[in-house]
Amino acid sequence: MNGVPIGILLLDKPLGLSSNAALQRIRRLAGGIKAGHTGSLDPLATGMLPICLGEATRVAGEMLALRKCYRFGVLLGERSETGDAEGAIVERCPVPALTAAVVEAVLVRFHGEQQQTPPMYSALKRDGEPLYRLARRGLTVERVPRPLVIDRLELLRLEAERLELRVLCSKGTYVRVLAEDLARALGTCGRLDSLRREYVEPFAGQHMLSVEELEAAGRPVEDWPLLPADRALLHLPALHLTPAALGALLHGQPVYGLASGAALWRLYDAGERFLGLGESDAADTLRVRRLFSSARAQPPTA
Repeated sequence: MNGVPIGILLLDKPLGLSSNAALQRIRRLAGGIKAGHTGSLDPLATGMLPICLGEATRVAGEMLALRKCYRFGVLLGERSETGDAEGAIVERCPVPALTAAVVEAVLVRFHGEQQQTPPMYSALKRDGEPLYRLARRGLTVERVPRPLVIDRLELLRLEAERLELRVLCSKGTYVRVLAEDLARALGTCGRLDSLRREYVEPFAGQHMLSVEELEAAGRPVEDWPLLPADRALLHLPALHLTPAALGALLHGQPVYGLASGAALWRLYDAGERFLGLGESDAADTLRVRRLFSSARAQPPTA
């Protein structure tokens, strides 16, 4: 990979490990190179945690806005202080007899755009301090509801006091809060009892690797099955630059008339080499947003 690798690892985060702890284990295996994950998973959650390695970290911010799909379980009849299995039980409620038809009728009400109030046990900050630290001290502060979108919410399994569901949702969705809200809408209380992120778009159906698999293989990071950085950006339009346009952008100059309308673009040279990101305005003026060092180190393809 000519030095620092560029790519995305789809990690299957294990139960009990924080996202940051998983990231640090991957960094050690990769020789300490620059790395970052895109969207935290709680320690009690498992599943897909995309990790950007090397210069792929430059596109990590664009990945945060992508939709995510979760499979989760809701235990009915009890509510915990954290909304999941980690916290102490603070409320118990009777559970009405439920049918699949009744549950599915309630699920429909959660589809589409809505507002959700973040939980106290979250990493959001108030005056520089994470809310979960305030919550551990018994403090509660007002939180502003945030907009989110639920595109799909389906019932997978119904038991007497437990639901198993799948949700496809926008960024910023707290599945713990969704579980509590669903339970209330069903006439009881509830908490999350399992959570697995099945995928982050656009990686549905892609194979994930565990930390243990990478450790057991003992292969250098250059031999890892990394996805190219632009694989995460397929929702953005592509723009192929002429050598003259690339040269202008490399010198900090805008390019006129090549891009159409206000947009964020995947930039490529004539040889299909991914160069980074550009943005254009309503006047069709293209400027650099973020370029990989390879765009500067290698001559443009004629």
